[in-house]
Amino acid sequence: MNQNIVKRIEAIRDFMAQRHLDAIYISGTDPHMSEYLCTHWKTREFVTGFTGSFGEVVITRESAGLWTDTRYFLQAGEELEGTGITMHKLRVPDAIPVPEWLMLNMREGARLGLDPVSLPLSTFRQIMDALSKMMVDIIFVSDMLDEVWTDRPALPEKPVFELPLDITGKSRTEKLTTISTMAREKGASATIVSALDDLAWTFNLRGSDIDYNPVFMGYAIIGNGETRLFTHTATIDGQAIEALVNEGVILKPYHEFYNYLEQLGGQTIYLDPSTANTALWQAAFKHNNVVEGMSIPTILKAAKNETELSGFRMAMHQDGCAMVNFLFWLKHAVQSETIDEYTVSRKLKEFRAMQPGFVGESFSPIVGYREHGAIVHLSVDQQNALPLKPEGILLFDSGGQYKSGTTDITRTVALGYVTDNQKRDFTLVLKGMINLTLARFPAGTRGMHLDVLARNALWQQGLNYGHGTGHGVGHFLNVHEGPASIRQELNSYPIAPGMVFSNEPGLYRPGLYGIRTENMMVCVEKEVTEFGTFYGFDTLTLCPIDTRLVVNAMLTHEEKEWLNGYHEKVRTELKEGLDPEVREFLFELTMPV
Repeated sequence: MNQNIVKRIEAIRDFMAQRHLDAIYISGTDPHMSEYLCTHWKTREFVTGFTGSFGEVVITRESAGLWTDTRYFLQAGEELEGTGITMHKLRVPDAIPVPEWLMLNMREGARLGLDPVSLPLSTFRQIMDALSKMMVDIIFVSDMLDEVWTDRPALPEKPVFELPLDITGKSRTEKLTTISTMAREKGASATIVSALDDLAWTFNLRGSDIDYNPVFMGYAIIGNGETRLFTHTATIDGQAIEALVNEGVILKPYHEFYNYLEQLGGQTIYLDPSTANTALWQAAFKHNNVVEGMSIPTILKAAKNETELSGFRMAMHQDGCAMVNFLFWLKHAVQSETIDEYTVSRKLKEFRAMQPGFVGESFSPIVGYREHGAIVHLSVDQQNALPLKPEGILLFDSGGQYKSGTTDITRTVALGYVTDNQKRDFTLVLKGMINLTLARFPAGTRGMHLDVLARNALWQQGLNYGHGTGHGVGHFLNVHEGPASIRQELNSYPIAPGMVFSNEPGLYRPGLYGIRTENMMVCVEKEVTEFGTFYGFDTLTLCPIDTRLVVNAMLTHEEKEWLNGYHEKVRTELKEGLDPEVREFLFELTMPV
């Protein structure tokens, strides 16, 4: 594979020579700024061989580089070996992001190639700002891979179906009216919806054009008394087509979107520079005014309604039953069968698939035994999977897409003998997860204000982890959802009731093991006092935490109370959905500490 990568980079350099380019930049995303990509848009993987979900690429005539973050340092190091591609680390002290690197390494008068269709508008502006004083020419090249990627897969056109009101809790007409109203309040006559999860939520439609994400390819323009949906219209089922047309939605082919935008004139269009691509912005700006801000559907869908939250709880019950059945299987299989990390990843899906309403996995399972546990976003296959033994610890991070909701859970379990250091580390991580769960905070609090609660026990021992603590989760949508998050970096969007987050501190010792414990939780209002309104979190996930790894003496009275109360809830809510022998196993797992 590495020789293939070397040849591809050589071919790209030939293209650069033909176009008189000194460098090209590949954003590693698609026209919709998706995190997960359909095969047609896996440009980063094709060019570099790196399979992670985040990374930017720069190729010059002399060098090639991949920029990625702490989740992928170990993985990228392995996958880039022998390719001649240098890994550049982001989200670490002294990190040099792509725009700054270009400024430091491009000469005056050089030519930089960019694909405007897959280039985030915000990134384009950062690059332009960095190079503004250097007289660097920006050349748009949408065909940079055409001669190299000769067998590039076509865009997906998979079936699209409608979600009923008893799942969404809000009709499409109501959502469209709200979006139009909010666009007018922002001084715009219409707004563009370009992020695929925003689109699916807005129209109460779901698809499967991207693995793990129940979305479909499309754009929408909402406002001026009409709604236009640009998509592969033949993929939408007949009943949904009829409903859309009856509600006044104008359906247009996906490929006509840019032409329509270029012909549109005299409007004020609202768009989000973080989810709009540069070509979209250019087309919209041609004959119209543009107003910018956060995508309106992103704002609206972040706070789940009561119907959506009920669906989440149903999904958590189904997922919890699947997880306990999996843990029961694991306990016996590790003693009597030959199994490995890949077997575990397939079994996780198998047990979820037995649950009603299961549609698919919400991301590729991360299963790490021993030293593999320290690779934060490890993806194993049959070739690189480690065999499991009845000793040490196993980390598995996985999730399901159910029609009622999306799940994301991580557990670290003992397979047999574990060391005192492993127990100590596990308990420190657990303390962080519990302390964030128990947080009370005033309205207006941002995620960065809470992040320390999950890290403090680790920090006191000189330990830390490199990834964020919590991300938003979509409702039968993308497992990673904005706008709010819980991490050290600045995110100015406040946490509010109805928002669903992961809570996943961890600790990773390279070459030895990794530990992470993750629940999902929803922000709720706790009380109103003379000092204001205070929020907190209610836990949604239902699955035992391995108390064999807990050092009881390290837990405070309040932390023990939470753990025992949580296990009582897990036992009560899951017991009726399990076979008798598995139910007995659940009771063993949830004994008080």
